[in-house]
Amino acid sequence: MGKHKLARFAENLTFPNLIQVSFEDLKEKDFVWYGKWNTFFGNDNPIVLELGCGKGEYTVALAQRQPNRNYIGIDIKGARMWRGAKTSNEEKMDNVAFLRTRIELINRFFAPNEVSEIWITFPDPQPKKPMKRLTSPRFLNYYSQLLKPHSPINLKTDSRELFDYTMDEVIAPAGYSVEFSSADLYATDYSGEAVDVKTFYESMFLEQGKPITYIRFRMN
Repeated sequence: MGKHKLARFAENLTFPNLIQVSFEDLKEKDFVWYGKWNTFFGNDNPIVLELGCGKGEYTVALAQRQPNRNYIGIDIKGARMWRGAKTSNEEKMDNVAFLRTRIELINRFFAPNEVSEIWITFPDPQPKKPMKRLTSPRFLNYYSQLLKPHSPINLKTDSRELFDYTMDEVIAPAGYSVEFSSADLYATDYSGEAVDVKTFYESMFLEQGKPITYIRFRMN
């Protein structure tokens, strides 16, 4: 393991807004902030999750734009998440947190009706393992247990395969309500956070002329 990664792991332990819980700890006792995230943030503002947040660029940018909402970036890669946690701490942002865990365990951390919105930005499209896609019925079932009724889910990806799968094999059969969808987001006149906030890799894809797809939908 590289020195930089070890240094980041060590610094992660000093960030008050980066929470790391082992699976063994979860087996021993309930997660301390389960159903109490508003107590963690010290307010009753809506809670928004970014799943597979990577470096946390989107989590931080959304939180900067919406100080009246609480944002939590979730990922298993602590060395990547270090960037977002460090930036939000340096800028003294009190509406940002990061949770290091597997998405499969998400229902151990959030109570029913505790979350108001979910963002999934540029996840691994899992071309050979559809059940591992973060928009598969398996994962949507997890989300349905913690989202408030009719809360939006946002998928933003450069993968046309993941976009088509989500639209044709997940959303359509289930009859979910699509608020907006496009296979080429920046060729539309859509306005909002989906176009105003760009990750490093998204900007790189756009420079390469690669279309960015976007879906905003709600489970009934």
